[in-house]
Amino acid sequence: MVLATWLFAPPALASIQIKLSDISYSDCAPELSEGGIASGSSMAANCFLITGKAKNSSGKTIYDADVFGRIYDANHNNVMPNRSRVGLIEEVPPGVSDFEIPVYVPEILPTPLQLEKFKASGFAGRVRR
Repeated sequence: MVLATWLFAPPALASIQIKLSDISYSDCAPELSEGGIASGSSMAANCFLITGKAKNSSGKTIYDADVFGRIYDANHNNVMPNRSRVGLIEEVPPGVSDFEIPVYVPEILPTPLQLEKFKASGFAGRVRR
């Protein structure tokens, strides 16, 4: 029975690190901003688009790359204190590619935002359906 399970088990997927660079942000397009609500809150929010470069050195397309980082307001208050996962890059081809992730920040928090310690990791196969 154990041998049969081992023979038909799907291959294990190891997390692959993706180097992020040139991290910045801008205001979202009006259609993304409309009616924005801050994560975990009912407060009105501003939408910002975090952009940057993702470097995939693995030689394989990486899927479902979770992006982690810290976002602070102008007073260095953490705008997402209960989490460090910022978003997801669905697909990162080999080499360097652009990415963008929309985030919603309570509109009462002062800007400019400070983006720190951004990193990402994903998988060589799909893990989410």
